[in-house]
Amino acid sequence: MRILLITDWNRGRGGAESHIAALREGFEQEGDAVRLLTSSAGSAGDGRADYVAFGTENVVAQTVLQIVNPFAVATVRRAVREFRPDVAVVNMFAHHLSPAALESLGRIPSVLLVSDFKCVCPVGSKLLPDATLCRDRPGAICRQRGCVGLAHWLRDVPRYALVRRQLRRFGAIVTCSDWVTHTLLDHGIAARTLHFPAAPPTPCYRRDASATPLLLFIGRLDREKGVDLLLRSFAALPDRGRGVELRIAGQGPLRPVLESLARSLGIADRVTFLGWLEARAVEAELARAWALVVPSVWAEPLGLVAVESVMRGVPVVASATGGLAEIVEPGVTGLLFPNGDEPALVGCLGQVVDGAAFPSRSLPGPAVDRARRRFDRTTHIRALRRILLEVAGMHAG
Repeated sequence: MRILLITDWNRGRGGAESHIAALREGFEQEGDAVRLLTSSAGSAGDGRADYVAFGTENVVAQTVLQIVNPFAVATVRRAVREFRPDVAVVNMFAHHLSPAALESLGRIPSVLLVSDFKCVCPVGSKLLPDATLCRDRPGAICRQRGCVGLAHWLRDVPRYALVRRQLRRFGAIVTCSDWVTHTLLDHGIAARTLHFPAAPPTPCYRRDASATPLLLFIGRLDREKGVDLLLRSFAALPDRGRGVELRIAGQGPLRPVLESLARSLGIADRVTFLGWLEARAVEAELARAWALVVPSVWAEPLGLVAVESVMRGVPVVASATGGLAEIVEPGVTGLLFPNGDEPALVGCLGQVVDGAAFPSRSLPGPAVDRARRRFDRTTHIRALRRILLEVAGMHAG
């Protein structure tokens, strides 16, 4: 097959970007010809893109470009003309490439990969200003509840009309979790689940839990990730978490606020902000951690970092609503608590640090093996490839 991958590429490399990179590599190993198209905003495919459309993070310019990005329209048209793909795989497009760019695919059979809520939520998180989960379809309610202002809402009326129109073009919509599939269905969008895979442990990985309690967070430092909740819960542990270390790996706009919060809570000497880490450094942090904590206040679409943790034998403490509940087996591979529930999170952390939960510091081998099989990349790529062949009207050869 000739496969055109189309996606925004955020600054840095998160789960969506890692997934697309793995897909390209996997499809090519299956003998397919693959081209990648991204925008110049963010990190433009980390040097992997064959086609790059102009994009910008300038808020004023995005007011127009997120509806119709003429540069992306022209770039998709050129990719179709030059590469002549049998099928297109589209991931993120709403931030920079714009829904209008997909018109240039013409009659090319297409599959949409959904790993967030952007196609049904203007703010992308389905999280209301009061940190509760939104169950409504996008529309005037988004302004009434204070999620967006008047100007934002007026801009999004034509934008989401285009999004809805483009959703109808896809021969299949594939989501990262059952939670996302059901969310789309609630919005009248049919989809199927194919859990996204995670990177397996490297050959040199060895579990070597710290001699003293060590909790780890890995992710963006944004509102929906709940790091402020984690800091408050850590501070609420007996003796304010003395003898326990919390390490926070990741970057984001809230880092200065979170560092200030740690100081005000009197825990700054036991909390380390590591910044963004390369994959090998992340694996080294996981090797030592007593537990990975994923305190998301939104309904996490999946949570690949939790998958990577379980694959490496590290227990996970995670919020229960969203895709994380499809990863964590309570009492077997981790502990779940209600989203945003600080006392419940304090209780879970306490069970980990006092040894009541996971006293061996490592997960049982059969549970780790199940996760590695379930989220195996080769299995995922072959399953997705069968969907592409189906949509393109081709037969496996």
